[in-house]
Amino acid sequence: MYFRMAKRLLLETDKRLLWKLAWNAGFKGVRSIRKHKQRLKRGEFFPPFVYISLINSCNLRCQGCWMDVTAKQARIEAEDMERVIRESTAMGNAFFGILGGEPFIHDQLLDILAKHPDCYFQIFTNGQLITPDIAQRMRELGNITPLISLEGNEIVSDTRRGRREVWGRTIEGLQNCLDHKLFTGVCTSLCQTNLDLLQESWLDRLIEMGVMYAWFHIYRPVGPLPAPELALTPDQQRQARAFVVRMRATKPIAIVDAYHDGLGGALCPAATGFTHHIGPWGDIEPCPVIQLAADSIYDGRSLQDIFQNSAFLRDFREVAATYTRGCILLERPDLLQELAERHGARDSTARGTVFAELEAMPPRSSQFHPGEEIPEQSWAYRIAKRLWFNDYGAYRKHFRPEMWRDPRAAPHDGKSSETEGSPQAKISAGEPTADER
Repeated sequence: MYFRMAKRLLLETDKRLLWKLAWNAGFKGVRSIRKHKQRLKRGEFFPPFVYISLINSCNLRCQGCWMDVTAKQARIEAEDMERVIRESTAMGNAFFGILGGEPFIHDQLLDILAKHPDCYFQIFTNGQLITPDIAQRMRELGNITPLISLEGNEIVSDTRRGRREVWGRTIEGLQNCLDHKLFTGVCTSLCQTNLDLLQESWLDRLIEMGVMYAWFHIYRPVGPLPAPELALTPDQQRQARAFVVRMRATKPIAIVDAYHDGLGGALCPAATGFTHHIGPWGDIEPCPVIQLAADSIYDGRSLQDIFQNSAFLRDFREVAATYTRGCILLERPDLLQELAERHGARDSTARGTVFAELEAMPPRSSQFHPGEEIPEQSWAYRIAKRLWFNDYGAYRKHFRPEMWRDPRAAPHDGKSSETEGSPQAKISAGEPTADER
């Protein structure tokens, strides 16, 4: 499998782009994580990876979208975007996630990224606006990987995306990227209507097309129109995790997973401090779906000052890492309400209904299933996660199993159902296992 993946990289990708990927995203990405670990040891904080939603507008109307795509357009202008990138690179960062809305609606997007050839940008896009000319421009820049949302077949995609003929236009944008030999990924939000994509044939088709990586994430019923009927059951969530682990060990395609460590222990990238998010109004939030903020890039302070001294973000990380290894928004929306009240955090949306949405949210299961962890089968992924993607000690420092309550179960009695001393118990308790020492 590793030989086949290396062969694909060498034969199916522009060699200059491959070098940019290896240097900007690979070497510099590892360096940024090392700097992050060093900062944590000194009691300092700055996330090694920053998500930026630089515009709220979108050409689609997706089920369960949390962004205010119909509101008056808000965007981070070029000058402010470049300042954010400069201040982040000064801290050692080199890899950025660009979101929207639809990022390609921002008419200065590629001009902004062109000014930072020493960085690497992953653009989360529906692919509708990627013409051959735009794909060619991205190839010329060399520091961009498009991650294109593809929700399944034509019927499912059009329903999920709220428009007719979405699937065909997305495939066209995807093919434009592949024709120009971009390092291209496909992202799928798994829900009740497309869970059948968890088939080898789906990945085989992506590989045949030339897609280099896939990202499966679990649909989260949040926002003003959450569509809870689409959410996966806990058994289906574990099915998805098992599929990803199995395919990583057998298929010549990279598969992204941002919610588990190498032993299968659940984690939240915002709770561990790996990433935070900047919204289109400039608000600095824990993550894209938690739309609460006490700080802004327009506060007149540096990002370093904000990330180091924000009491709201610091308390969020501690609270989230204390009560669960999963998604605190899904499992304990009540704690987010309390956190916002304690710090005077504001609703960072245009619709102004986030607190009512949190009040109405029932607790749900997320990626945390203690005692049922599925470790990585691939030695490469296991080593990579051990070195560069884990909890950075957040759960060992904060997590208290007696505080966690399974949202599927009766009220928690404070007793652990795991066998004391087992690997599963150590994962849930945040203790280092032999694989993490």
